[in-house]
Amino acid sequence: MADDLTFALELADLADGMTLGRYRADDLVVETKPDLTPVTEADRGVERAIRERLAAVRPDDAVLGEEFGADHGRGSRRRWIIDPIDGTKNYVRGLAVWATLVALEADGRLVVGVVSAPALHRRWWASSGGGAFVDDGLSGGRRRLRVSGVRELGDAQLSYSGFGGWDQSVGIDSFLALARACWRTRAFGDFWSYMLVAEGAVDVACEPEVTLWDLAAPRLIVEEAGGRFTDLAGVATAVGGDALATNGLVHDEALAIIGRVGG
Repeated sequence: MADDLTFALELADLADGMTLGRYRADDLVVETKPDLTPVTEADRGVERAIRERLAAVRPDDAVLGEEFGADHGRGSRRRWIIDPIDGTKNYVRGLAVWATLVALEADGRLVVGVVSAPALHRRWWASSGGGAFVDDGLSGGRRRLRVSGVRELGDAQLSYSGFGGWDQSVGIDSFLALARACWRTRAFGDFWSYMLVAEGAVDVACEPEVTLWDLAAPRLIVEEAGGRFTDLAGVATAVGGDALATNGLVHDEALAIIGRVGG
């Protein structure tokens, strides 16, 4: 696992060099995918480069990526899950909240996760049973992550990505009810919401429409930091199509308001 984490960090280095090189470029090529979301040359270039590196170093491993789908490799025990740029809309608009997400799943269990946000000068990582860490340039290279000790929603800070999608999930009223139950809300969005939960700066994060590549790495990092990560039905998974991450202490209270338990 240590070798796999080291390799995942190397893949993040590769991605960072490419994404930063095209960030805020005047000639950045942006297209629209069939689902009407943007995709840039950097999204595709990064995923292609990571796949090429995986094929050279881990040829038997499967790969799942946002831009090029599934490659089952020569075996099914191990699968790399890649989001080349989480936060592409931010990337296109010159906002710094975007990251490359790399996760490794072995025998159906997440064992390595890396979230690298070079424009924010931050990188988070975790391995199963090995804890979660961040390098933010402020603590001598890295510090161990631990979720907050907040015990009630009335004292909790909630982070979210936006209002879109909630009506198709549990309903905007349920989301607003959760927001009103919390002490404070801020829309940090995407991967950053989950990383702030892992850091203990935010206590609750939720999204109504997400995929496995959005959640695999963040889930492991949150859990290794002592938090809890489920879908809105309370199932501990990254494939539920929606997500709720908390410090664990307020999770059931949040689910009672926003959850689709039994729904």
